[in-house]
Amino acid sequence: MGGVVQMHFTTVDYVIFALLLVASTGIGLFHAFSGGRQRTTQEFLMADRSMSCLPVSLSLLATFQSAVAILGAPSEVYTFGTQYWFLGCSYFLGLLIPAHVFIPVFYRLRLSSAYEYLELRFNKTVRICGTVTFIFQMVIYMGVVLYAPALALNAVTGIDLWGAVLAMGLVCTLYTALGGLKAVIWTDVFQTVVMFAGQLAVIIVGANQAGGIAEVWRKATNGSRIAGLDLNPDPLERHTFWTLGVGGVFLMLALYGVNQAQVQRYLSSRSEKEAIMSCYIVFPCQQIVLCLGCMMGLVMFARYGEDSPLDKGFVKSNDQMVLYFVMDVFKDLPGLAGLFVACLFSGALSTISSAFNSLATVTMEDLIKPHFPNMTEAKATLLSKGLALVYGLVCLAMAYVASIMGSVLQAAFSIFGMVGGPLLGLFCLGLFFPWANSTGALVGLVAGLAMAFWIGIGSFLLRMSEANAMGALNTTNLPLFDNMTTAVMTPLVSATTAKPRPTGVEALYSLSYMWYSAHNSAVVVVVGLLVSLLTGPMKEKDLMPGTVFPVMGTLLFFLPERYRERLCCVTPLPNPHKAKETQTLPYQRAKKDGNKAAQCKEDTVTEDKETESDRAQTEQEDLEIRMALPSCQLTTHMVQETAL
Repeated sequence: MGGVVQMHFTTVDYVIFALLLVASTGIGLFHAFSGGRQRTTQEFLMADRSMSCLPVSLSLLATFQSAVAILGAPSEVYTFGTQYWFLGCSYFLGLLIPAHVFIPVFYRLRLSSAYEYLELRFNKTVRICGTVTFIFQMVIYMGVVLYAPALALNAVTGIDLWGAVLAMGLVCTLYTALGGLKAVIWTDVFQTVVMFAGQLAVIIVGANQAGGIAEVWRKATNGSRIAGLDLNPDPLERHTFWTLGVGGVFLMLALYGVNQAQVQRYLSSRSEKEAIMSCYIVFPCQQIVLCLGCMMGLVMFARYGEDSPLDKGFVKSNDQMVLYFVMDVFKDLPGLAGLFVACLFSGALSTISSAFNSLATVTMEDLIKPHFPNMTEAKATLLSKGLALVYGLVCLAMAYVASIMGSVLQAAFSIFGMVGGPLLGLFCLGLFFPWANSTGALVGLVAGLAMAFWIGIGSFLLRMSEANAMGALNTTNLPLFDNMTTAVMTPLVSATTAKPRPTGVEALYSLSYMWYSAHNSAVVVVVGLLVSLLTGPMKEKDLMPGTVFPVMGTLLFFLPERYRERLCCVTPLPNPHKAKETQTLPYQRAKKDGNKAAQCKEDTVTEDKETESDRAQTEQEDLEIRMALPSCQLTTHMVQETAL
């Protein structure tokens, strides 16, 4: 391991890395002692619903771009080529659907927790099941995403493993517990800039040393790393256009549509329009991030060719290759290696802080407040800060557990991804199928989770046995991982290895990990609908207004209204511009009576004063709505609900 001798940080590298931690802490302290000083749960958990679209969009991006993705994408492209680049095709629908379906529903219901929706749509039991599932998912993930980059850094540079883990964990816990969501969002903005800078520095310097971008592309082409459009429809193929471009849409929906960490950012926006705009701004930023990861992989190939540091024994796993490459490229340029490590740890910090804040929110809103409705605002805020602190300590404990897991490290990542699909299916069941009932939702969720764990664990064990048979099991190998979306962990095996096509149960275990979210969410929807039809489907009059998105009514807009009423649920979403006396927003917790008819408290949130121009605009929009919908379905529906 002669190449490892020169892999050491300089003083400048340490200073740049330390500056990242100091700046992140400073942003948290600033928000802890400025403005409202985080004295209310609305300010601490929801940033006082006052954020503009730009910081929200960069925070959404930072939460998506974890440290493991920064390490995984380049080594994926280095090993298999640019087929992974087609994942960018899934970003379009993966963000368009949340922007125009999920955000309008969640924002107009004025929720704090995404799982509050499940009680409004179904009942309290479904809400608690969704919340507990999410907490389990995030707690498992937090420790691993903290430990994995520290482990790679330790292996390549010799930096103290637990020193790095504790520094990240404690800094992250400090600014999240003190500054709330506002601090998390603004540190995400800072960390996003650092991530872009670190990756750009590697690409520019690495490409220059390889002879320029044109030379990098030529070497990648000669080395068969530039992939064409693979239209193979086989779902067992790991990466094709269909698995990445179509299966990837469901992975994106599980993240950007229903994950509390992202939903909470939408809900912190000052208006629904700003929340939707944040989704549109994320789209080009994601494409840039994807391009940076793929270009770094190509620059790595231009430098090493087929003779990788892994083959030479300089590193032990694929996830360490990127760090080795960075230290190799920057060995004569003090400070730039520190910038990339700051970039790497920015990814980890943004992901973990989002997890802390979202966990504190769902625990407070879904598990504590319903049992203590008379809790004072001061106590609730203090408890929320305490929960963020507790989850920070839990994260450090999980990092220790991850350190003794060994090969089970991959299983821990798998568990995170397995849960995303069923949760997406549960929300889709409620949003798009008005006849789905609470029994169907519960049975569907259980069936989806059972299927996810069956396939995920079966796939993991199958690949372990194959790797053992080849004598190539790698216990520390981390695959490509897009933060909150990947459904299964797969050791990177040689792309040239020819294997017979699996049959029977093995074929199910060999399903591409990109299809996991689609498959598992479909199981929830199908089982949920069947059980709902068998146990008595819900009727439209029993639905909470605004909890069902009129998808069929929207798609069949060209049909006369009387036909659409016979075919599907056409009750529109509450209109945010409507006067308060003509609509009731189910903002407070809904309670089900014996007939399962929904009754909810009227929204008591004091709305901000509008300017004269805003009032004029609202009146004009109201006039247009009255002209377009003379029957005023929403008002009629509200009268029926009140009568019930």
